[in-house]
Amino acid sequence: MPSSLGVLTSGGDAPGMNAAIRAIVRTALSHGVEVYAVREGFRGIVQGGKHIHPITWESVGGIIRRGGTSIGTARSEAFRGRDGRLRAARNLVSRNIDKLIVVGGDGSMIGAQLFHNEWPELIAELHQNGLIDQQTADKHAILHLICLPGSIDNDIYGTDMSIGSDTALHRIVNAVDALTSTASSYQRNFVVEVMGRHCGYLALMSALATGADWVLIPESPPNLDNWEAKMCDVLRSGREAGRHDSIVIMSEGAQDKHGNPISSEHVKNVLEAELGEPARVTVLGHVQRGGPPSAFDRTLSTMIGNAAVEEILNVSTTLNPVLIAMRDNRIAKMPLDSCVEKTLSAFEATETHNYYQAMEIRGRSYQEAFRTLRTLVRALPHEPQPTQARLRLAVVHSGSPAPGMNTAVRAAVRLGIDRGHIMLGVQNGFEGMIADDISELNWMSVNGWAHLGGAALGTNRKSPSGSEFKAIAQNLESNNVQGLLVIGGWSGYETVLAMYEKRELFPAFDIPIVCMPATIDNDLPNSELSVGADTALNSIVEAVDKIKQSAVASGRLFIVEVMGRFCGYLALLSGLATGAERVYIHEDRISLKDLQDDVADLVQAFKDSRRVGLIIRNENANPVYDTPFITSLFQHEGKGFFEVRHAILGHLQQGGNPTPFDRIQATRMASHCIEFLVKQARNTTPKSAFIGLHAGQLQFTDIQELPNLTDAMYQRPKDQWWRALRTVSRTLAQHSGETFVSR
Repeated sequence: MPSSLGVLTSGGDAPGMNAAIRAIVRTALSHGVEVYAVREGFRGIVQGGKHIHPITWESVGGIIRRGGTSIGTARSEAFRGRDGRLRAARNLVSRNIDKLIVVGGDGSMIGAQLFHNEWPELIAELHQNGLIDQQTADKHAILHLICLPGSIDNDIYGTDMSIGSDTALHRIVNAVDALTSTASSYQRNFVVEVMGRHCGYLALMSALATGADWVLIPESPPNLDNWEAKMCDVLRSGREAGRHDSIVIMSEGAQDKHGNPISSEHVKNVLEAELGEPARVTVLGHVQRGGPPSAFDRTLSTMIGNAAVEEILNVSTTLNPVLIAMRDNRIAKMPLDSCVEKTLSAFEATETHNYYQAMEIRGRSYQEAFRTLRTLVRALPHEPQPTQARLRLAVVHSGSPAPGMNTAVRAAVRLGIDRGHIMLGVQNGFEGMIADDISELNWMSVNGWAHLGGAALGTNRKSPSGSEFKAIAQNLESNNVQGLLVIGGWSGYETVLAMYEKRELFPAFDIPIVCMPATIDNDLPNSELSVGADTALNSIVEAVDKIKQSAVASGRLFIVEVMGRFCGYLALLSGLATGAERVYIHEDRISLKDLQDDVADLVQAFKDSRRVGLIIRNENANPVYDTPFITSLFQHEGKGFFEVRHAILGHLQQGGNPTPFDRIQATRMASHCIEFLVKQARNTTPKSAFIGLHAGQLQFTDIQELPNLTDAMYQRPKDQWWRALRTVSRTLAQHSGETFVSR
């Protein structure tokens, strides 16, 4: 009898757990492996009975968009004792389960590791007590165990992001955005307390994303005894500079440098006493855990859930427990014991006031974000040094608007000014540069831009030509521009390349220029992610969720067309995040035969039990088989088993305030771009380049390499990392787990 696989969720629930369950169940079933759901976590293993039951392909349909965990979670005192773990082992063996996937936080990982370590002894004891025979004992001598990180606090070592943390950031950022408007109306101070007993990730990143004025985190408390006075001085100076509100964000585990807890009520009282204005406390609490998971959490959970099953099924001998996680935008396999050890070390370092070690364990990105935030929360910049060379650096948008453009400008301007440089803003893209619409920006010019969608400086797809380059050169020279940051899409990259090639003709172009990727299409070279793409993806997912909810009981197939031009990123990732039955992208070159096969599959699915179907189509998937054509084809060939409706989402994908991910990424990229311009300006032969995120690292590529990295016909990168997710998407969308045949 083939062995089976068990899956459980443990500890605090986290949005995205259901997506992980769905991926685990469907991947295992597609391999012909029976799957058991363990209800209520480790408590369910101990209690057995109805708590451990087979789970089917259909039973996980539709759960990808739901928050919480459909199989429940609970703390278990019984599992902490050896007798409880002995009962748990017997319950697993009785169902022929020798493979276990646990989704949870640090406590769950510790419990799972202990269970694995004791497993041989537990099996031996069951045999000695006559509860299992020798053949069963031999067969179950090894427990194959894999953990997935599930914690909104993002406090687990070994993964850049844990399941639920991005969604929690969404909840916090949306709340702070709302508070900011009322705070500025009344000129009030708000103290926002977020989760994070031992880890300040949520507080730090939400402060960075919202433009908060002060932050308190456990790993790096204020280094002054009288920190309250310093905080109030900064907030008071901000008001004098023109701010209408003050937002303080703090972790629930905030403490001073001596380890004494700092309460939100204490911060409120200090603000009222020192600033003489009303202060209010907002404790977000469990709202941070609730609601539908973000697009990122759905795709993260799906990817690592699928990878966990592939890993656990491909090991024929002993398997040391591992954590399947995301590191540097790649699926990673980490030894579970070392991840547990490092996670606990970070907690211990904070509790013993070894804050340097705590920050080291959190990693370089965490430390970099903290350093950047310390500059951005300043009321006013540092005064320039009398002897320093002050550069004149300009910022311009190019291409279609992408959420996060304003966040990038805010960060670039403030970081540049704080380093003593003069920052210039160009209105309306390269048209403004041609028209000499260039003016100086100060610290408060970009106040409140952190959360704004669109492009406050203005943008367009204008690509200069002919004599327009001469006008640009003249205006760069007349404004003494010594470095240029271009934030946008392909038209900006194309223009910068042309400027670089015309340096001998126009010496004003012989300055450092850097392009920063900002486009919802996510189609720029040497960057795995562009600013704006995450916001667009979430807009699509939210719209599709509503569309699917409108048709749950009506027997309808929806065909949703999304943007992306000749890049299928938005289509494929939104299909993965919404559980679409099919995704049509330009890269796949769909044929009429493909459409006919898909019609037949969907007819069979609706015959069986399907109530709603979904197809995501990239806008340029095929010039002939457009969305109306596919709608008509499926309607005609559906044989009455389903109705077909189509929705073209259009420009709502470009609108809205940027997501936390896009804000954080825009800030990080802008910081590196300013450093690049300052460094290159010192060189006699300055370089021009474009920045990109590759394997978790920000890298600069010489602008001369642009033609070699791009598919000239479609103006998109030749190598697209996300194409590997195509197989995962189709595997999880197959009808009732039939064998997947790639096409």
